[in-house]
Amino acid sequence: MTVQDSRQDSRQDTRHDSQSQPSNQLRKNSLGVGAITFLVVSAAAPLTAVAGGVPLSMLLGNGPGIPLTFVLVTLILLLFAVGYVAMARHIRNAGAFYAYTAQGLGGLMGGAAALIAILAYNCMQIGVFGMFGAATKGFFAEQFGLDLPWWVWTYVGIAAVAVFGYRRVDLSARILTVLVALEYLVVLVIDAAIFFKGGDAGLSLTPFTPAAFWSGTPAIGILFCFAAFIGFEATTIYSEEAREPHRTVPRATYISVLIIGVFYMLTSWLMVNGAGVDKLVPQLQGLADPTTFLFGLAERYVGHWITVVMSLLFITSLFAGVLAFHNGVARYIYVAGREGLLPRSIGVTHPLFQSPHVGSMIQTVIAVLVVALFAATGQDPVLALFSWLTNVATLAIILLMAFTALAIVAFFTRNPGLEGNVLVTKILPVVTGLILLALVYFIAVNFGALAGANGVLAVLLPGLVPIAGIIGFLAAIRLKSTDAGAFARLGVGQEA
Repeated sequence: MTVQDSRQDSRQDTRHDSQSQPSNQLRKNSLGVGAITFLVVSAAAPLTAVAGGVPLSMLLGNGPGIPLTFVLVTLILLLFAVGYVAMARHIRNAGAFYAYTAQGLGGLMGGAAALIAILAYNCMQIGVFGMFGAATKGFFAEQFGLDLPWWVWTYVGIAAVAVFGYRRVDLSARILTVLVALEYLVVLVIDAAIFFKGGDAGLSLTPFTPAAFWSGTPAIGILFCFAAFIGFEATTIYSEEAREPHRTVPRATYISVLIIGVFYMLTSWLMVNGAGVDKLVPQLQGLADPTTFLFGLAERYVGHWITVVMSLLFITSLFAGVLAFHNGVARYIYVAGREGLLPRSIGVTHPLFQSPHVGSMIQTVIAVLVVALFAATGQDPVLALFSWLTNVATLAIILLMAFTALAIVAFFTRNPGLEGNVLVTKILPVVTGLILLALVYFIAVNFGALAGANGVLAVLLPGLVPIAGIIGFLAAIRLKSTDAGAFARLGVGQEA
């Protein structure tokens, strides 16, 4: 055999191997426990949460009781995760909430969940882009004298996220690993400084007492604490790309909840002590912008230099968050297309990167259009774009979690041989489902006050959630009438 013949055979083998590989699937075995954990923790945007969300939860919620609130919310989510990861052992689908709802409550409810999920992650990602644009504008204007409109920086961020979202997910994971590690580091430096200097008047455990928890408005504090965890559920979104998903996904889920929960609890406790338990709420009330609270503590206990670093890392924290949410919504769009709820031309992956590139591009276009609408109408990027959309997303995601809790019960009731522990399959899902439904009701009836939306918007914005659900329900009905086989397979995805 000549060298030329050998090369020709090699090329034929290569073509044969390429053709034998499935052309429409996400990149298998590309993510381990660490990568999935960082993708999920970055969605929680730790620096954004402790600099922006925690001070607001203290001001509007239950003040010095926030550390104990984080403990309770962490426990609730760990209880929810028990049934959640039990489902993950038997259903391997990038649709996560949608897939579990479809397999538990049926295809029609699955269709509703799919569109609610797409709405939720789009709202969260685009809403956070409002904060990203405002923070980046402020940083460059202050540090370099470059004062551009907020939407210019938002579009720069959208372009960067579009590149990462279009390409391989493990590239996004590597970028997020660096950014999230730096976020944690800067906050832990502040935590250590407050701890070793003894806070304002010595370290107190008062924030962990029932009296502290019941001060102010605990319900609002609980809502803010739940919102700080949004994104933890994304471990299952990456199940089709995980190595050994039956082990990787459960581990990443528990690790993510524990890392996020312990970090928020510890940091909020030290923030309370840094200001002083009795001085905390008056100090927050005296600030023109409560999100400057952590920066003030940092300057007081560490020095001015760290506030500059924090300003930059606050921007990268927001970028990490929008990138993680972009990856999530792109996969939901991809799955909805792949399984027939949306046009099947959407449910395809890139031939080289095996990324959900069509879903990624659709999400990018939606972000561009929504930001253009808010910019053209002169809306505030934080008080309107961020506040309105992230609260819609929080409402939608907690509703999806409630659906999932009920779906866990239904799924294992029909398949009793898969999991034998009644505590895992029935008791804990029912308890967490009722808690989540109570939160959904509270958010819905108080949406205007929570999101700062008045008049028609206070009804229209939360109304987007049932509208999305109805559209998804109708899409599932259409699929059932046109392709009963595909309808019956909704949510199955890849068997774990």
